[in-house]
Amino acid sequence: MKKKIFILLAALFLSSCEIPGAVLSTPILPTAAATDIPSNCISPEPAQDDIDRALKYTDEIFGGSEWARSYTVESSRVFVTFAADPLNALAFVEALIFPCGYAEADLDAFFNAENWQIIFENYESYEATSECRSGDSLRLYQFNAVDEGFEYEINYWALNDTDTRVMGLMIVFLAESQSLMDEYSSVLFPELASCK
Repeated sequence: MKKKIFILLAALFLSSCEIPGAVLSTPILPTAAATDIPSNCISPEPAQDDIDRALKYTDEIFGGSEWARSYTVESSRVFVTFAADPLNALAFVEALIFPCGYAEADLDAFFNAENWQIIFENYESYEATSECRSGDSLRLYQFNAVDEGFEYEINYWALNDTDTRVMGLMIVFLAESQSLMDEYSSVLFPELASCK
């Protein structure tokens, strides 16, 4: 029962969490008229294509009947949460919009200790265990976390999608479900299923 409550709470948390600063190399743009946006930038508001891309990003993988999907659209991001009570698992897709583009240094600054602390603030504890990359476009961050006495393993991938878009994908499984974590990780990103 505690496991199911955690999954539901985590799904609610992740679908509504605020990760600050999707625009790192420039200040957050005002949401006034489109004419206020610098000419080299795009609107931070997700377009229908962004929403569709986030919703379909893992359809084949998390499309089974055991996965329940919900999503939220906010300025600079689209969140999609998949919860699987039968598997005691959670998956989370985040389409991030960097209106003025991004460089590797911007992603290094975005995926930092402060933002991880915000993402994992509802856990009793968490620990970064590994970080690795595949080329210049795919990163994997691995964590162990504890909530209500249960131990979890977490993989978070960040994929450079376009010049202004980054796709984030996080999966959370009980530590005792290592084989499921490995299976889903291998299907999602066979070129970077683990840092180990």
